[in-house]
Amino acid sequence: MAELNGPFDEARRVAGLALSALPSSDRTVWRLRLRSGVRFHDGTPFNASAVLANVERWRATVQGRTLIGDALADAPRPDLVRFILSAPEPSFDSRLASPRLGIVSPRALARAGGAKLETGEAARSGSGPFELRERAADRLLLAHNTDWWGTDRELGPAIDQLEFTVVPDSRERVSLLEDGTAQVAALGPEQLARVRRDPLLTAVAGRGGGGLGIERSVRGVPAGDPAPPLNGAWRTGIDAAP
Repeated sequence: MAELNGPFDEARRVAGLALSALPSSDRTVWRLRLRSGVRFHDGTPFNASAVLANVERWRATVQGRTLIGDALADAPRPDLVRFILSAPEPSFDSRLASPRLGIVSPRALARAGGAKLETGEAARSGSGPFELRERAADRLLLAHNTDWWGTDRELGPAIDQLEFTVVPDSRERVSLLEDGTAQVAALGPEQLARVRRDPLLTAVAGRGGGGLGIERSVRGVPAGDPAPPLNGAWRTGIDAAP
């Protein structure tokens, strides 16, 4: 479930891959009803079997185990997945929504054979609105995938393309924010304090005193949210409104 903010801050909640996530009365069983008619970028159908394949992938990582714990998962039918917990968890749906639990094509997982997905394979195995358009040692360009399943369902994206640029010097990242070249940058504590003094910029605190510096034209990052880890600055090309 995503919350989309329009130009005048009106918000609407839009279901993504999961149409609903409903707990049992004791919060030990969570039932996820899945969206039908979705395919990964490589053409593989998205269904309950695909989710179960990804649950196994999550269990193989420390981050995945931290988020889902010892939860068991089964699929009573193709559009339904159940997570069975050993103890009540009122916010298990929020854990499942973490970007660290991305869904990738089970066909790609099978080809990888348990190994880490190669960059090219990973770029073709997702289900999201962007595709990898350009890649270099210091730059990534993601562009809107015009064949994305969510476009016809009015899920966006509001951004036509995203450019991720590696900028090792944190002071230079602040300068990029200040002159409008970058809209978001990962910063250390000293640079984040500089951002807070600028009325045209805003800061989102992260771990260790650092966080994100954000140009105020960027929407959708509430001030109370922890900053995700980024290793550079990104530029965005705004092409359409939500």
